[in-house]
Parts: sequence; structure tokens; C-alpha cells
Amino acid sequence: MDTFNALLSGFGVALQPMNLFWAFLGSVLGTAIGVLPGIGPALTIALLLPVTVQIAPTAAFIMFAGVLYGAMYGGSTTSILLNAPGESGSMMTALEGNKMARSGRGAAALATAAIGSFVAGTIATLALSFVAPAIAELAFVFGPADYFALMVLSFTSVSVVLGTSRVRGFIALFLGLAMGVVGIDGQTGQARLAFGSADLLDGIELTVVLVSLFAVGEILYVASRYSKAPPRINPLAGGTWMTRQDWKRSWKPWVRGTALGFPIGALPTGGTEIPTFLSYTIERKLCKHPEEFGKGAIEGVAGPEAANNAAAAGVLVPLLTLGLPTSATAAVLLAAFQSYGLQPGPFLFTNSGELVWGLIASLYIGNLMLLVLNLPLVGLWVRLLLIPRPYLYAGILIFAMVGIWGVATSWTDMALMFGIGLMGYVMRVYDFPIAPVLIGLILGPMAETQLRRALAVGEGNPMILVSTPTSATLLALAAAALVLPLLLRRLKREA
Repeated sequence: MDTFNALLSGFGVALQPMNLFWAFLGSVLGTAIGVLPGIGPALTIALLLPVTVQIAPTAAFIMFAGVLYGAMYGGSTTSILLNAPGESGSMMTALEGNKMARSGRGAAALATAAIGSFVAGTIATLALSFVAPAIAELAFVFGPADYFALMVLSFTSVSVVLGTSRVRGFIALFLGLAMGVVGIDGQTGQARLAFGSADLLDGIELTVVLVSLFAVGEILYVASRYSKAPPRINPLAGGTWMTRQDWKRSWKPWVRGTALGFPIGALPTGGTEIPTFLSYTIERKLCKHPEEFGKGAIEGVAGPEAANNAAAAGVLVPLLTLGLPTSATAAVLLAAFQSYGLQPGPFLFTNSGELVWGLIASLYIGNLMLLVLNLPLVGLWVRLLLIPRPYLYAGILIFAMVGIWGVATSWTDMALMFGIGLMGYVMRVYDFPIAPVLIGLILGPMAETQLRRALAVGEGNPMILVSTPTSATLLALAAAALVLPLLLRRLKREA
């Protein structure tokens, strides 16, 4: 009952006229950037961070939530019409959705994607409303050793699961950890890795790293591989809306996709790719018309799109309750919380209840807004693809430079922006994952603090790190994440 009352008070916050405006603005921005390939919600929120410092925290996070959900919706549009996923979670949608568009059933594919996203987003937000407070209560029993073990699990799972190589994943993680220890050590007062620069004594600004890796690195990558061939609008994208048969074939995949997406999205490194792939595989197995898969089966659009949006809500569970980001976008949102002097975790629900419940309530409202935006305005969103890429990315670069300069008016930050941006370009070229860098940068200092606290409690005895069942279990899972894939690969080779 307390959760229900808190949610009602959250609707009181989210339905304020100005907050409705920020939710609408975030939904429009999110849909637009979801349509544009290569520009994801993480980049958009990172670019918005420097310019939202004057906005109230609740309004800013309502807008960020709109961007997150809007990108999930928008990514399906180009997946279906142009076979160009704007978001990684939309890759599976493109397989069947584009085939439907080419056979003249693009409207039905877009409709099942939009309605499936709405259904999944609403159910997943309901689950978030009632699951998150319970997890936040459990977090109160965590000690320093438990938190350290949880962060080690996050480090290992992110580095192993994301990217094509665990070596690249760990290199990316250690780059983030190295940047996280720059500045004055809070316990000893010693300068670390500042190289005599007074500007680095406060550490590397999170916003600088976020904008550099996502915006500057992406722009350099696109510029190095730019093709002058203009994007083409698919002329076979129309057709009739959903028929009664389409509704009958779509509703079960919507429910199954939601059931897959939310719990997997809430796991460390769950993300949106795994549940969308699983949803596509399951729908192919269960479909009564398996011969249609590969030619435009509507189940192959409905299930993965529902899983995609449900996973986006699932990502917010560990972020809000434990302060753990499980994706690049969640890492950027954690940085946004910290920029407002807030630390996600169990105390966030008690100390900033209005913000948290206003944010959760805004997800319901944003979902409805996005359904209204995406069904009638599909043609408008697709025309965004006609913007020449040189103009688009030049505008993003200028916006990034102005934003970084506005944070601290520091030439050091500008130099770091281009240096880290160049590093982001190299990582993109050689297929290094970006998320471990951000998670190492953000969670590294926290893990160090918890490790020191645990060792202080144990008087320097390292066995304190496995002294509780929780910490021992989490460290065992971290070790399993490292060892099991190697063992399975070896057993497969011997077999």
C-alpha cells in the first residue's frame, strides 16, 4: 500500500505542467535520436548534461527518461523502413520488420512495434514500481565487503559479456579505472596521476569523458568512413494497418517479450541485445507459421520490440536501488545523478522520494506520449534521415564543445575532450566496448572506498572480503563469469 501511495504522489509530481513539458521534450528528442543511426540515448543524455545544470533535478530526470524510452521506440522505425537499426536493441526487429515493409506491410510492422513497445513499457514500469522498493530495502543489509563484491561482479560481467573479446573488455575497464583515480585521494590527501596540473586535482569530469567517448569518438569514426551516397527512403513502406489476424498473432509475443526483457534487463550487463535475441528465437520456435520467418513474420517484430522496451525499464532497477549501472546509458544516468549531488541506492528512495517516484510515474506518461507520437508521425521521423551526415555531426560537435566549455570554462577539459575522443575513435575502430570504460570510471572510486572500509573493519585481514554469505556468493559468481566460458570452450574443443 505504501508503494501505491508513493506512486500516486509521483503522478502528482509528473503531471505538473512543466514536468509534462519536459517529458514531452524528452520523448520527442528520444524518438528523433532513435531514428538517426549511430546516435543513441547515452550520447544524447551526455550532451544534455552540461545544459541541464540549471534545471531542477526532477525535471531533468523526467526528460532523460523520455529520451531513454523514446530511443527504444525510434530505433524500430529505421529498422523496419530502412533496415538500419538506430539502436542495438532494434537489430532483431530489422530482420522481419524490413521484410514486411518490402512486401508492402510496413504500416502493420510499425504499428505492432509501437503498440508492443507501449504494452511492454507499461507492464515493465509496473514491475519497476513494486520491485524496486523491495530491492532497495534489501540493500540496507549490505556491508562494505558486500558492496565491494557486487562491484567486482559488475566489473567482470561487463568486461566479459560486452564486446567481442574479454581482453578488449578488460583493457577498456582498466582505462576507466585509471581515469577514476586521477585527482586527490580522499583519505590520504595525496595527488594521483595529476602530473603537476592543478586542473586535474579535482579529477576528470565525468561529463567530459561521456561526451568525448560518445560524441567526438563517434564523429571521428563516421568522418573516417563517410560515404556520399544519400540515405534512401523505402518506397514500399506503406500498406494497411494491423488486421484482426495481426492482433491475434502479436499479443502473445508482446507478453512473452515483456517477461523476457524486464528480468534480463535488470541483471548486470543484461542490456537489450540478449532479451531481443532470445525473444526472436522463441517466437520462431513457437510460431504456427515458421515458413514466414525470414520473409516477414509479424511475431518476429512484436516479440523483440516488446523485449527491447521492457529491458529499458529493467535497467533502472539496479541503477535506482543499488547505484549500479548495467549499460552505457545507465552509466550516463548515474553520472547525471552525481552531477546533481545525488547517489542512487537505497537511501535515494527515502531522501529523494519525490524525485524517484516522479521519475517512475513519468515513465507511464512518457509511454502514452510516445505511442501518440510514433503512430501518426512515422513519416516525419523517417525524413530526419535525409539530413546530410556532415551537417548533423558538425552540429553535434559544436554542441559538445559549447557544453564542455560551459561546465568549467577550462582549457584542460577541452584538451581532455579531444584526447579522450581520439581514444574513443581508436576503441571504435578496433571494436573495444565503451561501457566498461564508463563503469570503471564511475564505480572504480566507489569500489576503492568500500574495499578500504572493509579492510579497516577487518584490521587489514583480506578474509573479511568473503566473511559474509552475500560477499562470498557474489565473488564466486564473478569468478564463474571469468572461468566458465573458458572451461566450456575447452570442453567443446575436446568433444
